[in-house]
Amino acid sequence: MNSQEFREIGKATIDLIADYHDNIRNRNVLPSVEPGYLLKLLPEDAPEEPEDHQNVLKDFCETIMPGITHWQSPQFHAYFPTGQSFASMIGSILSDGLGVIGITWNASPACTELEVVTMNWLGKLLGLPEEFLNCSEGPGGGIIQGSASEATLVCLLAAKDKKIRQLLENDPTLDEDQTKNKFVAYTSDQCNSSVEKAGVLGSMKMRLLKSDNNGQLRAQTLKDAFEEDKAKGLIPCYFVANLGTTGICAFDPIYEIGPICQEEGVWLHVDAAYAGAAFICPEYRHLMKGIEYADSFDMNAHKWLLVNFDCSAMWVKNSYDLINAFDVQRIYLDDVKTAAKVPDYRHWQMPLGRRFRSLKLWTVIKMYGAEGLRKHIRDQISLAQYFAKLVQRDERFVVEPESSMALVCFRLVNGDKITRDLLDNLTKKKELFMVGCTYRERFVIRFVICSRFTNKEDVETSWNIIKEEADQLIPEKMNAKSHAISAFDQLGTIGIYEKSK
Repeated sequence: MNSQEFREIGKATIDLIADYHDNIRNRNVLPSVEPGYLLKLLPEDAPEEPEDHQNVLKDFCETIMPGITHWQSPQFHAYFPTGQSFASMIGSILSDGLGVIGITWNASPACTELEVVTMNWLGKLLGLPEEFLNCSEGPGGGIIQGSASEATLVCLLAAKDKKIRQLLENDPTLDEDQTKNKFVAYTSDQCNSSVEKAGVLGSMKMRLLKSDNNGQLRAQTLKDAFEEDKAKGLIPCYFVANLGTTGICAFDPIYEIGPICQEEGVWLHVDAAYAGAAFICPEYRHLMKGIEYADSFDMNAHKWLLVNFDCSAMWVKNSYDLINAFDVQRIYLDDVKTAAKVPDYRHWQMPLGRRFRSLKLWTVIKMYGAEGLRKHIRDQISLAQYFAKLVQRDERFVVEPESSMALVCFRLVNGDKITRDLLDNLTKKKELFMVGCTYRERFVIRFVICSRFTNKEDVETSWNIIKEEADQLIPEKMNAKSHAISAFDQLGTIGIYEKSK
């Protein structure tokens, strides 16, 4: 393919993607295919001869597209948002077009330095303490990792290395291998599966501590766990706090937990993968009270900040903890010699190579501006609150717990089985997509505002689909609560929605 052919297929591809987004409401969220469908459609062997680009796009539409779950559909309400925007796509095209591998500063100076700049921008927008920023006088700073899973593991490995170095300073005769086997990591039983997996990958026992009835891990529970393990000769090493749990978006009280971790010399990592984006809005920053106690903090810009995957923003209070753990030198990878504070990011991560991911973050921040990003967050939270009000009007349903961020959990009052049946039936219809979780030992359905295209009418459409399916399971009673909504109530709801926007 030469540059002229690239221009042609590039324009055709952009037209295809633009058309896809313009017409995404016409598609079912879930595909109507069976496992193995694509294995039957595609040839077993790679083509020997090059194919025309028009044929490639034709095959894409005819074979790949039918098996796509449409994450950007306004009726996609499962998991959490996957960030996407045309602004981010521009950054991805620029990054792919340059083909930069940022293994060192010399490998492409702008690749390193734009990451420093954008991570400072984002850290300030979130209201992080200055000591976490590259622009501070201290050794703190930010880096873009591939995912929150990766960030959790990187920090676990750094905590492990730091703890063994501290112990060796006190006792140089210490057996490192035996001592590392005594290290213990802790988190809430509401954590994402990736946190537990970090313990597996990092060869550290991970204790999932019981959260309270609101899904929060309390300080006394953590303190008791530390004391129990120390009495057994074990060594507390690493704790992961959740700011926005996967199931119900609960927030651990860092202001309670932080002093305990500090007193015990335990690394405190904060996983704010989804909800952390909301901290760009000052009214939500109280939820990260105590963040100054953290050693590291991570949030996924590729979830709620309109940046395409992958772009996980991680900050550390002391970058030397990472460098000491991951520094492996080679003569062909000489660090930059400068008085300026320019990080060599290969020491801050597991891979050597790294993509020019900051271009996506840069184009999104520039094209939306801080206020545009805040509006996006606030609008989606407002839509979730609107959905919660619709559910609460129907006496067959209960919203619990209270909606958090852009997540609403709800269930049928008739019990877990019928709530599961409702979700199963809705999934089979493929018109909208949600998943379930457990809250206070009850099965609830999670409804998340995910797509940037979702508006008030889409929320109403989703609710009507849910309500119609519920009618098949539990006929709705003709009562004032569910049907006779007064004009005053209607106007009040509209007023609340418009005001929140």
